Amino acid sequence: MSVRIRMKKMGRKHRPFYRICAMDIRVPRDGRVLEELGTYDPMVPETDARALLKSERIKYWLSVGAQPSDKVGVLIKKYGAEGTHVEAQRLALARLAQGKRQAAPVSVAAVAAAPASEAPAEPAAE
Repeated sequence: MSVRIRMKKMGRKHRPFYRICAMDIRVPRDGRVLEELGTYDPMVPETDARALLKSERIKYWLSVGAQPSDKVGVLIKKYGAEGTHVEAQRLALARLAQGKRQAAPVSVAAVAAAPASEAPAEPAAE
Protein backbone atom coordinates (compact mmCIF):
# COMPACT_ATOMS: atom_id res chain seq x y z
CA MET A 1 0.00 0.00 0.00
CA SER A 2 1.41 3.39 -1.00
CA VAL A 3 0.90 6.11 1.59
CA ARG A 4 0.83 9.80 0.83
CA ILE A 5 0.81 12.69 3.32
CA ARG A 6 -1.63 15.21 1.87
CA MET A 7 -4.34 17.71 2.72
CA LYS A 8 -7.98 16.87 3.27
CA LYS A 9 -10.25 19.85 2.61
CA MET A 10 -12.74 20.78 5.31
CA GLY A 11 -14.58 23.99 6.16
CA ARG A 12 -17.18 25.66 3.98
CA LYS A 13 -17.45 27.82 0.91
CA HIS A 14 -14.97 30.76 1.01
CA ARG A 15 -13.67 29.53 4.41
CA PRO A 16 -11.25 26.65 3.71
CA PHE A 17 -9.62 24.55 6.39
CA TYR A 18 -7.34 21.59 5.79
CA ARG A 19 -6.32 18.56 7.80
CA ILE A 20 -2.92 17.10 7.00
CA CYS A 21 -3.40 13.35 6.84
CA ALA A 22 -1.64 10.12 5.98
CA MET A 23 -3.81 8.48 3.31
CA ASP A 24 -3.70 5.59 0.89
CA ILE A 25 -2.73 6.99 -2.52
CA ARG A 26 -5.84 5.47 -4.19
CA VAL A 27 -8.33 7.17 -1.83
CA PRO A 28 -10.09 10.39 -2.97
CA ARG A 29 -9.05 13.76 -1.54
CA ASP A 30 -11.67 13.78 1.23
CA GLY A 31 -11.76 10.00 1.67
CA ARG A 32 -10.72 7.61 4.43
CA VAL A 33 -7.70 8.62 6.49
CA LEU A 34 -5.05 6.42 8.08
CA GLU A 35 -3.99 9.11 10.57
CA GLU A 36 -4.40 12.86 11.05
CA LEU A 37 -1.03 14.58 11.35
CA GLY A 38 -1.90 18.25 11.71
CA THR A 39 -3.95 21.16 10.43
CA TYR A 40 -3.53 24.07 8.03
CA ASP A 41 -5.84 27.09 8.23
CA PRO A 42 -5.10 29.65 5.47
CA MET A 43 -7.50 32.17 7.03
CA VAL A 44 -5.36 32.78 10.16
CA PRO A 45 -3.96 36.34 9.97
CA GLU A 46 -0.49 35.36 11.25
CA THR A 47 1.19 33.53 8.35
CA ASP A 48 3.51 31.49 10.55
CA ALA A 49 0.64 30.32 12.80
CA ARG A 50 -1.36 28.70 10.00
CA ALA A 51 0.15 25.21 10.14
CA LEU A 52 0.16 23.02 13.25
CA LEU A 53 1.93 19.69 12.77
CA LYS A 54 2.50 16.56 14.87
CA SER A 55 6.22 16.30 14.14
CA GLU A 56 6.80 12.91 15.75
CA ARG A 57 4.05 11.21 13.74
CA ILE A 58 5.14 12.88 10.49
CA LYS A 59 8.68 11.69 11.12
CA TYR A 60 7.32 8.15 11.63
CA TRP A 61 5.30 8.15 8.40
CA LEU A 62 8.23 9.50 6.41
CA SER A 63 10.47 6.79 7.89
CA VAL A 64 8.13 4.03 6.68
CA GLY A 65 8.05 5.42 3.14
CA ALA A 66 5.14 7.86 2.98
CA GLN A 67 5.53 10.57 0.33
CA PRO A 68 4.35 14.13 1.12
CA SER A 69 2.47 16.13 -1.51
CA ASP A 70 4.16 19.28 -2.82
CA LYS A 71 2.36 21.71 -0.49
CA VAL A 72 2.70 19.44 2.56
CA GLY A 73 6.40 19.00 1.78
CA VAL A 74 6.86 22.77 2.00
CA LEU A 75 4.94 22.89 5.31
CA ILE A 76 7.06 20.07 6.76
CA LYS A 77 10.23 21.84 5.66
CA LYS A 78 9.12 25.08 7.35
CA TYR A 79 7.24 23.88 10.45
CA GLY A 80 8.40 20.29 11.00
CA ALA A 81 10.64 19.17 13.87
CA GLU A 82 13.79 20.79 12.40
CA GLY A 83 11.93 23.37 10.32
CA THR A 84 13.25 26.71 9.18
CA HIS A 85 10.31 28.72 10.60
CA VAL A 86 9.72 26.93 13.93
CA GLU A 87 10.81 29.91 16.06
CA ALA A 88 8.72 32.32 13.98
CA GLN A 89 5.75 29.96 14.39
CA ARG A 90 6.17 29.93 18.17
CA LEU A 91 6.24 33.73 18.26
CA ALA A 92 3.21 34.02 15.96
CA LEU A 93 1.19 31.63 18.14
CA ALA A 94 2.14 33.68 21.21
CA ARG A 95 0.98 36.89 19.49
CA LEU A 96 -2.35 35.29 18.59
CA ALA A 97 -2.83 34.06 22.16
CA GLN A 98 -1.97 37.51 23.52
CA GLY A 99 -4.55 39.13 21.23
CA LYS A 100 -7.25 36.73 22.42
CA ARG A 101 -6.49 37.51 26.06
CA GLN A 102 -6.82 41.27 25.49
CA ALA A 103 -10.09 40.96 23.60
CA ALA A 104 -11.96 39.36 26.52
CA PRO A 105 -15.27 41.21 26.92
CA VAL A 106 -16.37 42.55 30.30
CA SER A 107 -19.26 40.52 31.63
CA VAL A 108 -22.51 42.18 32.74
CA ALA A 109 -22.28 40.47 36.14
CA ALA A 110 -18.86 42.04 36.78
CA VAL A 111 -20.20 45.51 35.96
CA ALA A 112 -23.24 45.01 38.20
CA ALA A 113 -21.06 43.77 41.08
CA ALA A 114 -18.70 46.77 40.91
CA PRO A 115 -19.15 49.29 43.75
CA ALA A 116 -20.96 52.54 42.95
CA SER A 117 -17.85 54.62 43.71
CA GLU A 118 -16.04 52.96 40.76
CA ALA A 119 -18.97 53.45 38.39
CA PRO A 120 -18.55 56.32 35.91
CA ALA A 121 -20.29 59.51 36.97
CA GLU A 122 -23.38 60.45 35.00
CA PRO A 123 -23.22 63.79 33.20
CA ALA A 124 -25.10 66.59 34.94
CA ALA A 125 -28.38 67.54 33.33
CA GLU A 126 -28.65 71.20 32.47
